[in-house]
Amino acid sequence: MAHESLPGNRIRVWYRPMRPRDSAEGHRVSTPLELLFDLCFVVAVGQAAAQLHHALSEGHLGHGVLSFAMVFFAIWWGWLNFSWFASAFDTDDVPYRLATLVQIAGGLTVAAGVDKAFEGDFTIVVIGYVLMRLAAVTQWLRAARQAPEARPTAYFYAAGITLCQILWIVRLALPGASGLIGFFVLVVLELAVPVLAERRSGTAWHPHHIAERYGLFTLIVLGETVLSATNAVKEGIAEGEHTGELVSLAAAGLVLVFSMWWLYFDQPGHARLERGNSLRTALSWGYGHYLIFGSAAAVGAGLELAVGFDSGQVHVSGVVTALAVTIPVAVFLLSVWLLHIGPTNECRPIAIGFPAAAVLVLAASFGPAPIHVTAVLAAVLVGVTVIATHGEREPG
Repeated sequence: MAHESLPGNRIRVWYRPMRPRDSAEGHRVSTPLELLFDLCFVVAVGQAAAQLHHALSEGHLGHGVLSFAMVFFAIWWGWLNFSWFASAFDTDDVPYRLATLVQIAGGLTVAAGVDKAFEGDFTIVVIGYVLMRLAAVTQWLRAARQAPEARPTAYFYAAGITLCQILWIVRLALPGASGLIGFFVLVVLELAVPVLAERRSGTAWHPHHIAERYGLFTLIVLGETVLSATNAVKEGIAEGEHTGELVSLAAAGLVLVFSMWWLYFDQPGHARLERGNSLRTALSWGYGHYLIFGSAAAVGAGLELAVGFDSGQVHVSGVVTALAVTIPVAVFLLSVWLLHIGPTNECRPIAIGFPAAAVLVLAASFGPAPIHVTAVLAAVLVGVTVIATHGEREPG
């Protein structure tokens, strides 16, 4: 009997009907394929952060920040849409894995085009972006065909995404300011597709799974930040000068990144998603992570700039160097505060502590040792959070 059932088992291994997953499914965790997807996409994050560092070190502040924000949108939006679709419809069969492979190829193409994008040529980035988004369309069409209850929503996603990709290609022909305006118009259209689609009938995403996916990507981005700063310190020390300053800066950077990790994971993300239990909460939480991911990646570029400043390799001002770290740290703190804690949180020390720390971090930009002071402020905020939220002894 076991031998007779083998062909059927093989069919189920390579192909499974795409049905909505149970949003209350127990022990739902990220799959190895999702982890591979994250690792491939962080390559693009690293490229964007590296180019931001180069732009800042050459004094191209506005251009560098704008280019980083535009490129990072392509990376983040492709990752976000894959993650939420997977939470609702992941079958982990051969067709699903092959479609994911195409999306990974698109993400790596985006990474390959980052250098050109910072020079104003977004052609390669758009090719990679459109490739991964059209692969997502095939997934939505498959869901529409095999999950009748999700058909209206799936068809809306497929049509909306396809229209946006046509417009992204058209945008490449727009000159100068028109192209920039077109970019922001298309960002609004892309963001609107899930808003309108989910109002028809919501997809069955899993709060714990989504929170884990976002947490894992935050970890990977923070890891990329540590890697960038470590490489910069290594290069500075290799020159044999300013060793003391660089070691001190490395220590401050490590404390800073560790504190950012602690503050992000201190409050479980799924609790906010479950507590809100609404489309508005899901969208604000999911979209708001653009600022968390982007600021975490930008901290790495800022730390690299600080290493170059201390070792005399870059010649921007000390205030600009400080702001390259303090602004993204402040954005990170405010974003975590809004998404995980909230201004009306009953624990007043952290409800007030996060925005207060963000203000003090920005103020530190204009004083002595701004990176070190920022690290100390972040560590103090960790201490306040621990005392305020974990200080009571458990009964028994």
